[in-house]
Amino acid sequence: MAVQHGMPGEWAKVRGTVRSLWPLGICLVCFGAFAAATVLGQRLEVFGALFAVSAIAVAFWWRRGVLRVESFFKGARGEEAMAGMLARLSDDWHIYHDFVAGKYHVDHVLVGPAGVFAVETKNWRDQVVLESGELIAGGHVPDHPPIAQATAEAKAVGAVLVRAGWTGEVFPVVCFASGTFKDGFTQSGKVLVANAEAFLKWLVAQPSMHAPGECARVVQLLETRDS
Repeated sequence: MAVQHGMPGEWAKVRGTVRSLWPLGICLVCFGAFAAATVLGQRLEVFGALFAVSAIAVAFWWRRGVLRVESFFKGARGEEAMAGMLARLSDDWHIYHDFVAGKYHVDHVLVGPAGVFAVETKNWRDQVVLESGELIAGGHVPDHPPIAQATAEAKAVGAVLVRAGWTGEVFPVVCFASGTFKDGFTQSGKVLVANAEAFLKWLVAQPSMHAPGECARVVQLLETRDS
């Protein structure tokens, strides 16, 4: 069983909750100010208007916020499912979940015999196709193209390792925990694009890329990294 570090999906849950439900926090602050003004008998009209506006805003954004939270949590469930599948790798693999590299929280960083990989996990329901170097889900191009995202994250992980003293290549991967990628497994430029099970089978079939002790060195550098 692979050695796992960190908790998959935690950052997605925290970020989703904060980004989606912040209007509720504003409303609670305004309610507290209105309550204090009522008790003190000062400037009721100002705080009352502020509370009314914030309450209307929360009512307007509540449903959208809840849907956004569910979207983030769906992504987190995909990361958790992916972590469960990656755990089936042999014990000479190390898996880092929610790996912080600069401004990025990389879903999974894999270090093992086949190399070092930065994995961006998606849990999309619609069928996904690759057209002209872009991933399209249900006929729509996503707001944040996963291939570009995976490429940037791999570069960020590579930069962490360079600062730590290792200059090997970090391979970018877009992996579908939902199994909805039509082609199953392919490559777009330097980016591997695959369903989770297909990626796992590919990893196991790869020859060792590292000299003896190299994986242990990379793991040690990641453990003492300065992200």
